[in-house]
Amino acid sequence: MVKKEVSEIKRQFTPSACSISRICGCYVDGEKNKKTEFKEAFLSLPEEDMFKYFEILRKALSGTVGKNLVNLDFPLDTEKEGGTQEFLLRLRNSKLQDDSLLASFYDRIIDTYEYVGNYLILLVHDAYDIPGQTSDGLGMEDASDEVYHYILCCICPVDLSKPGLSYNETQNAFQNRTRDWVVGMPELGFLFPAFHDRSTDIHSALYYSKNANDLHDVFVEQLLGCPLPLAADFQKETFHTVIEETLGDACDYNTVKTIHENLSEMLEEHKDAPEPLMLDKYQVKSLLENSGIEEGQLENFDKNFDETVGERASIFAGNIVNPRAFEVKTPDVIIKVNPERTDLLETREIDGRQCLVIAVDGGVEVNGIVVNPHS
Repeated sequence: MVKKEVSEIKRQFTPSACSISRICGCYVDGEKNKKTEFKEAFLSLPEEDMFKYFEILRKALSGTVGKNLVNLDFPLDTEKEGGTQEFLLRLRNSKLQDDSLLASFYDRIIDTYEYVGNYLILLVHDAYDIPGQTSDGLGMEDASDEVYHYILCCICPVDLSKPGLSYNETQNAFQNRTRDWVVGMPELGFLFPAFHDRSTDIHSALYYSKNANDLHDVFVEQLLGCPLPLAADFQKETFHTVIEETLGDACDYNTVKTIHENLSEMLEEHKDAPEPLMLDKYQVKSLLENSGIEEGQLENFDKNFDETVGERASIFAGNIVNPRAFEVKTPDVIIKVNPERTDLLETREIDGRQCLVIAVDGGVEVNGIVVNPHS
């Protein structure tokens, strides 16, 4: 799924557009005990409750595709009888009316989700009548030819509200506030089937993690049966490792600066594309070649990439470079430079020592005080 498709589903979570047929939930305590379960028709809920659930559901489809939102493909064996995809498909097809399937689904989450504390498993079923579109993207409300049936699951922490004083209107006095168990925004969630090319894709799912650097690999692999890509911070670390090990002594300031600039330019050129910019082994190698790295320096690149990232793995470019930031770091000094003015910084040997030299055109401030740079 791409950002536009995710946004289309999120737009359905309003009172006027809502077509959610059913909502179910299971409250689990810190000892993995089911405290309570509920199931009801969504449209019969009080309006105030609807808005709270809409907020949770939208949050489970928020973030950046490739970071918080990850497209997952089901391996073929998961679609056989007894497989994870086959189970989810039966759950979806039941429209959450089968109590035994629901109980089994809750049990699977409880058995695989490692969380210290109480949490709520929320599950909704929706039937979205997909509006047709003209060739220029304009909607045609009366031209639908497919209904997208899906389930959306959210796993939300449930914590005690903070202690404090509250005003008791009856007694006209301030008193210690009663602490309640409050449902927070989801930590994890998934949409199944995926909404791909504005159509149902039962071979894929969209997974959400609040923390892009902790995707809960074991949970996903056991519950959904899908392999996960590298987490955002690990993608950045592995990319850095590949560069450092491939270039060795040739990994100098100017080379890294050029790689940063070329990556930033690639992201800028790709910013209007529906799909996030993904770099496989061959694209990363091409990036290094375009950054002035000679062929002889790349002789170990393939081996380094395969061992560090994975032979067939890809890296989300947005995870490895921030076009709006450029940082140079030593054990004792951190220098942040406007990415458009990296020309102000250079390395130079002075009196036998390797130094970073900064051009100070335009004045200098030290702790907010303007100083004379020539003194």
